Amino acid sequence: MALLRIIGAHKTVCKSVKPINPYALVSLLFIKNISPASHSHRLICTKTHSESSSPSEHTSALISIFTKQPFSPDNAELKNLAPRLTTQVVESVLNGLKSWKIAHRFFTWASNQCGYKHNCYTYNTMASILSHARQIAPLRALAMDILNFHCSMTPGALGHLVRCLGTVGLVKEVNMLFDQVRIMGLCVPNNYTYNCLLEAIAKSKSIDLIEMRLKEMRDYGWKSDKYTLTPVLQVYCHAGKFEKALSVFNDMNEQGWIDAHIFSILVLAFSKWGEVDKAFEFIERMEARNIRLNQKTFCVLIHGFVRESKVDKALQLFDKMRQSGFDPDVSLYDVLIGGLCKNKDLEKALCLYSEMKQLGIHPDAGILTKLMAFFEESEMIRLLEESKVLDEEAIILLYNSVLNGLVNNSSHDKACLLLRVMMGDQPDSDIESYKLPRVKKVIGPNTTSCRIVIDGLVKTGKLDLALTLFRDMNRVGCEPDIILYNNLIYGLCNSNRLEESYELFRQMKMSGFEPTQFTHNSIFGCLCRRGDVVAALDLVREMRAHGHEPWIKHSSLLVKGLCKHGRAVEALKFLSNIVQEGFLPDIVTYSAAMDGLIKLQEVDRALELFRVICSHNYCPDVVAYNILIGGLCKAKRVLEAEDILSEMVVKGRVPSVVTYNHLIDGWCKNDDVDQAMLCLSKMLAEDREPSVITYTTLVNGLCNARRPDDALMLWNEMGRKGCAPNRIAFMALIHGLCKCGRPNTSLAYLREMEEKEMKPDTFVYVALISSFVSSCNLHLALEILKEMADKGNFPEPLDKNCLILRDAVLKLSEDAKTSSGIKSLIAGGRIPQICYSDVDQE
Repeated sequence: MALLRIIGAHKTVCKSVKPINPYALVSLLFIKNISPASHSHRLICTKTHSESSSPSEHTSALISIFTKQPFSPDNAELKNLAPRLTTQVVESVLNGLKSWKIAHRFFTWASNQCGYKHNCYTYNTMASILSHARQIAPLRALAMDILNFHCSMTPGALGHLVRCLGTVGLVKEVNMLFDQVRIMGLCVPNNYTYNCLLEAIAKSKSIDLIEMRLKEMRDYGWKSDKYTLTPVLQVYCHAGKFEKALSVFNDMNEQGWIDAHIFSILVLAFSKWGEVDKAFEFIERMEARNIRLNQKTFCVLIHGFVRESKVDKALQLFDKMRQSGFDPDVSLYDVLIGGLCKNKDLEKALCLYSEMKQLGIHPDAGILTKLMAFFEESEMIRLLEESKVLDEEAIILLYNSVLNGLVNNSSHDKACLLLRVMMGDQPDSDIESYKLPRVKKVIGPNTTSCRIVIDGLVKTGKLDLALTLFRDMNRVGCEPDIILYNNLIYGLCNSNRLEESYELFRQMKMSGFEPTQFTHNSIFGCLCRRGDVVAALDLVREMRAHGHEPWIKHSSLLVKGLCKHGRAVEALKFLSNIVQEGFLPDIVTYSAAMDGLIKLQEVDRALELFRVICSHNYCPDVVAYNILIGGLCKAKRVLEAEDILSEMVVKGRVPSVVTYNHLIDGWCKNDDVDQAMLCLSKMLAEDREPSVITYTTLVNGLCNARRPDDALMLWNEMGRKGCAPNRIAFMALIHGLCKCGRPNTSLAYLREMEEKEMKPDTFVYVALISSFVSSCNLHLALEILKEMADKGNFPEPLDKNCLILRDAVLKLSEDAKTSSGIKSLIAGGRIPQICYSDVDQE
């Protein structure tokens, strides 16, 4: 606002100046400035101007007035100094002020003094201060002031201002300013000015803009130099334009402009692109020219190589770094050891670890933690004993890593003992027997230490031990956190220890912890598994007060459980109460309720529930429709199921293979196999691939309709379409063909089934025996019976197949050709008593 007032004031003094709207400039994101070191000798010195170079005698007085608190613009001494204000004095005062805010206040005050006008050097001094302080808005306004007040600038001064703006990412403002000062005749840019402009544009990573400005520069007759092409190279590297970057590099190489900075730009870009081999190739080319990377570039590259999983190259670069005389620090060892551990190259990691110790570089907790993840338990303990140089916080971190390693190795007993060692209450005999470190000073565990061990115990079902450790935490001044409470409550609930979980739940709230959604749902899940509707609803009310929602999987589980045990009325009431509490069960929960009702043969109630949820703007999914269609089909209400299918399609739900399988089964059970075949045609028309269940149902239906030839044609079609028949399909075909009086064909499929190592059920053998007896092929019937006897595969006494088998055995015993075989089976005890009791009576 202050700068806008300044602009307003200048408009009054200079009526002829047409101001530029300060809001026309668009702010860009901050982009870190990397100024080439080679430009340092070309910075514009803002003091080399035509005014007297001696500092004003008023400088100290002005600095004193503006730094004194509180500052008053009505200060009498200040009013005396104002008439003698010069640009040299302003510049000196600005350079003498340490706060950018005070400098900006003085600059604004000076702007408003009668007879005084800023020049390009005072503007640049203020711009430098604001740029270093990263004050974007004042900088943007400053650029507008220069244009509004027609401040003439030298090419060098314009270049310096452009770099100040570019440093904080004001690239659009830079471009506008550059064009306006030229149009308004305030400056004629030269080679240096353009180089500064290109450097600023490089921060925006805009290829089109930098290429346009480079062409413009050349069109004006200015030749490119090293400082021209460096920002162009940077832009191409940032944008990942590999070929263009190499082209610029080659042009610079031909001119002999390549130095360590240029090489570093390209090498770092290759590393960022993941082109580690090419980056390493350029490093070797640098070495051939006796050009060395600086320490910062070495470090960045090593980190980049490790990130790209090129640890071998990172190690080579690490060696080059040391040969160049740079001493690596602990952070480099950390990243290299981390990369080697990730690649499971423990031997090299340990070599670096040993090298660190030899050089007197103490490994930090991060390095030791990485190594521990791959150590045996004994080596972990040894590292603990070597960690004396670390501070207490780092040692605890290290102990926690060991605890985590022991838990991950299922060494829960050792983990518990080590935690007790940290607490200082473990007997020496136990410490020695488990070869744990003897701690002279107690290393008090923190909450994380306890959580690691307790969580491990909870996951392995050692809840009592976990609870004991939990209760001992307060004794050593270790406060439990919400995560620890939640994990214990979850473990107790999963073990159906509901009363203890409630006790811990109350303790948690008394300790000042608010239950989370996870806490509530852990207990809610236990209540749902128990089928405790009343307690579940009570908890839901408490959850509502906390803004937590009951998880759908638990609600669905409760509904399914209630329906399974004949408590469908309670399930529906539970859903109604949930809605009253403000929680809308989703379609999954309602589908569970419908499925439960259907299994209780309450199809009409399921249909009624379906209509209710549809009237409440629920949009049932395919699963919900399939449940209802399947229930109607099982109840032989296939026409109603077809109506539901039509409704499903109208509402945009695409019938699945399961949908059609339900309808096909329904039509087959209604003895209307033609309608079932029509459903198959619809499936194929809608690109729904029939499953083995589809074919099995139809084969069975066709056989029941005494159409064995059609059944066999469909069976062959199933094979052609790559749908391999399973055990159920084979048994359905064999049984169906037997019913159609095709025992010989059935026997062939039985042998094929056996070749595929599929074991038939008893009823298949019974059907074959009965069918061969009916077709008077008693010899084969007796052979199948002997196979049954060899396998001991006989029906249970109450099975209807037992009566069928007994009748077949009776007929075989009455025929002279097979009676001796039956008597032999009876004499050998190979036929159960129930199968030949009638034979004995004969």
